[in-house]
Amino acid sequence: MTLSILIWVPLALALASATLPGRLAGRAAVVWSAIALAIAISFVVRFSSGVAGLQFVTDDVWIAALGIHYKLGLDGLNVALVLMTTVIFCAAILWASFRDWERPRSFYFHMALAESAVLGAFCAQDLALFVAFFDLMLIPFYFLCGMWGGERRVPATIKLIVYTLVGSLLMLVGAIATGALAADQHHAHLTFVLSALRALPLSHTSQVWIFLCFGIAFLVKMPLVPFHGWLPDGYKAMPIPAVAVFSAVLSKVAAYGFLRIVLPLFPYAAAHLQTLVLIIALASILWGTLVAMTTPDARMVVAYSSVAQLGFIVLGIFSLRPEGAQGALLQMVNHALVTAPLFFIVAMLAARAGGSERLADMGGIAFRAPVLASLFLIVTLATLAMPGSSNFIGEFMILLGVFKAKLAIAAIAFAGVVGAAAYALRLFITSMHNRVGARVSAREIGPGDALPLAGMVAVIVALALYPQFGLSRSQATVRQTIATVQLAERGLYAAASANASAPSAHTAGAAPAETADATPGETADATPGETAEIPPVQTAEVPPIQTAGAPAPAVGGRGSGSGSP
Repeated sequence: MTLSILIWVPLALALASATLPGRLAGRAAVVWSAIALAIAISFVVRFSSGVAGLQFVTDDVWIAALGIHYKLGLDGLNVALVLMTTVIFCAAILWASFRDWERPRSFYFHMALAESAVLGAFCAQDLALFVAFFDLMLIPFYFLCGMWGGERRVPATIKLIVYTLVGSLLMLVGAIATGALAADQHHAHLTFVLSALRALPLSHTSQVWIFLCFGIAFLVKMPLVPFHGWLPDGYKAMPIPAVAVFSAVLSKVAAYGFLRIVLPLFPYAAAHLQTLVLIIALASILWGTLVAMTTPDARMVVAYSSVAQLGFIVLGIFSLRPEGAQGALLQMVNHALVTAPLFFIVAMLAARAGGSERLADMGGIAFRAPVLASLFLIVTLATLAMPGSSNFIGEFMILLGVFKAKLAIAAIAFAGVVGAAAYALRLFITSMHNRVGARVSAREIGPGDALPLAGMVAVIVALALYPQFGLSRSQATVRQTIATVQLAERGLYAAASANASAPSAHTAGAAPAETADATPGETADATPGETAEIPPVQTAEVPPIQTAGAPAPAVGGRGSGSGSP
């Protein structure tokens, strides 16, 4: 079985089920989403943990003249995300199947197209193929928001498309430039295969501006501050299944892009611009937390909390430490598993509050709906990263990585951990306790809501009991990915030390050129002041930066190859 089957089976079966009567469209959608979930589980079961290279590889030439391949593969970076995608889509479609939709066959077709596009983006191992799937994800959400959205769906859809289209165009420019410049600078054939591009590192100047193109595209899609202008209108207008999938899954494709594309292909730029990205992530954490603590709308509490949680994920990635990156990958899965059920719960609470999503109109149903309250409480505790939950482990690893990289940023980011407890408990207490709202109809959860919600809560509990499920599968690949950037990071520090030490060496009576050429034997006879200054000059080696994508000298005893077989 190839990964192509996993990617295209939702879309193929959705097209086949389009011939069924509209009243059966929901049931058919549940079946094909469950089939996709079963196929994903089969790949995860057969996945070999501890192996850094690609597995289940499909590699066919797609456009020979442009060097574009239809290359797919799984490794530690994407295997858990692929399984997470099928779980979230299956739960969202199951939840939607108990509701009535206008043009149901069209609705479920666009959900299937979205699932195929996301799975393709996660599995793509060719830069052009990734960009194609990344842009394909936008098309179904244009229709889901524009056709089945709320009152302000038209302006919300326009804003969503404008923001994300600008990001997509920047990514397209960056992708074309990466392939063309890599071929030109190394006098090689044009290619967009990621493993080949890692062996053709770009010049420092090229890396920086292409990094910015990809970075802006990913930050818009997530979104993070200050690229979040489309979020309030977009999240408020989307139908609940669409916004649950968008927040839980599509935002993770952008975060995954940093690990899959940006760090391996532009290691110098990642190290050079690390502080800038960390500041953006920190601002998103603080801003998202503050707004989630004060907004009166239940849906927007979940939306802005997602901005804060995505800030933590980017913080972990750009700690440029294995602990932080592994924590970020785990937190991608954790956040998806809590944000989707939170959107479902908001819809259930609004249905019991006369259709209002305002927190002031809710409250007082916990004792009359104990099952709903219990499920909601488990999700809430996971959201605030209660010790014992998988979210706690993910945030702990992220902060550990940032602590090792930038102590001041880690200390400020702890405020986001405290704030998460404030907005999560505020949402739960205000909506479930206090006085009964004037229009509140207290009733227990029904089977249409209980099935997807209970299933996702079961996954949350299982991951809390065994977080090693994700950590063991990602460790080898994450270490290999981060090792490439750490070589560039050490090169920057060595170069800075060399520049700082050059005047001191000259003052001591040794010319800078002579100092750079001194052998270890010669430095043994130097004065203590000279000996302290010469080693940084010797470590300012250019080759580690130039060979950042190819099999490079071991870091911590590990090679830093491309990861493909």
